[in-house]
Amino acid sequence: MIVHNFSPVLVDFGFFQIKWYSIAYIIGIILGWIYATKIIKKTSENNYNYKSIKKSDFDDLILYLILGIIIGGRIGYIVFYNIEYYSHNFLEIFKVWEGGMSFHGGLLGVILATFVFSKKTNNNFFKFSDIISCVAPIGIFLGRLANFINAELYGKISTVPWAVIFPNVDSMPRHPSQLYEAILEGLVLFLIINFLALKKGLIFKTGFISAFFLIAYSVLRIFSEIFREPDMQLGLLFNNFSMGTLLSLLTIIIGLFIAKSIKKNE
Repeated sequence: MIVHNFSPVLVDFGFFQIKWYSIAYIIGIILGWIYATKIIKKTSENNYNYKSIKKSDFDDLILYLILGIIIGGRIGYIVFYNIEYYSHNFLEIFKVWEGGMSFHGGLLGVILATFVFSKKTNNNFFKFSDIISCVAPIGIFLGRLANFINAELYGKISTVPWAVIFPNVDSMPRHPSQLYEAILEGLVLFLIINFLALKKGLIFKTGFISAFFLIAYSVLRIFSEIFREPDMQLGLLFNNFSMGTLLSLLTIIIGLFIAKSIKKNE
């Protein structure tokens, strides 16, 4: 068995701490930005459906995305996962660096931010969202690694050889579900979606990659939830489903609706 002994703090200056969680978000955004630039360059050289996006357009979008990720992710976590706690500890809402972000909240924030920016610049929303879908797994991967370092979102008790004991939780070996999610929702999703977007992109209409991202991420998330301990403050909803599973079922439906709409308009 492996004993978790990572510190959530990367550097401690006494009066100020730099935490792995914050670094994961910063690096994820920077790497996503760099990779998006490469995608835009590649698509500008080929006949892709979303090739009209310029690097300067995406550069201007970044600030909107950062605000969407942080505000949406935080509000999503509060509303979906811990409304009772934060309703009694209002100032804790602003301590984003301590963790407590929701993927689905961040997703909604990014969608709203992209929609606003698209309207403002008179661009097609899906041309942006397709590119964002290609780079999003980078941030997801790093975020899940940070979850593991923080010893949060840990897995169910297990006897598998790679089980991890999280001393701040209990002395029981557990699935490192954060790493499962990093591999599936980060690495695997990145490889699949970029293959479809950049190798097969010529045969897909604008918006398909966005729809596929919603569906594929949600399926992988639901599978990962099998190994993940339900949030202590929520438990299982309807005695069977975690909040992450329910939200992922909703995003599957949305993804299918978008795909069907694209197919209908062909």
